[in-house]
Amino acid sequence: MGKLQEVAELAGAAGVKSFPVALDLRDPCAGARLAERLKLWGGPVEFLVHSAGVMSSARIEEATLEQFTNLLAVNLLAPFSITKHLLDKICATRGQIIFINSSILQNPSACTAQYAATKHALKGFADALRQEVNPKGVRVISVYPGRTATPLQAWVSQVQARPYVPESLLQPEDVAETVVNAIALPDTAEVTDIMIRPAKKHPIA
Repeated sequence: MGKLQEVAELAGAAGVKSFPVALDLRDPCAGARLAERLKLWGGPVEFLVHSAGVMSSARIEEATLEQFTNLLAVNLLAPFSITKHLLDKICATRGQIIFINSSILQNPSACTAQYAATKHALKGFADALRQEVNPKGVRVISVYPGRTATPLQAWVSQVQARPYVPESLLQPEDVAETVVNAIALPDTAEVTDIMIRPAKKHPIA
């Protein structure tokens, strides 16, 4: 709850009312529990951002079903469950649903088969969901960031035995600003998919 509370305090300092709820996204009941807590809050739901994710690194012959099940639970089943249980509220506000996916869809590498599979499945879910909720005025956006300076990317760098240089990567603020710009569009337009990667910087001659 520590980091969640920190985010809530930052939101409060910006004048935004927050209602932090800690969930174990591996729990199949997480979506229903969140919906129940939001009923107590009583406010509308205009935006739903799915940004949680876990990753593993293993070749197929070494990967385990337990690892894959954990990735499926957090990366796919949790977004499905939370969306399902909050969909009525989002449709009532003609809101927006944002999935923070991954650029791995374009270039899956060795040892990422399980992670890549969950992210492909998440795209399929988002695309089908869009067809269902667009007629109700709800927009669905998938964002596919490249390497981003987060603890997850620091772990990936360690596993791959390469330097972690956060300043050379996308910054979390870059992704957040991209999302804000997309959801701020007038309701006559909808961005469906956004690919974003670290800028390739060239030395100044």
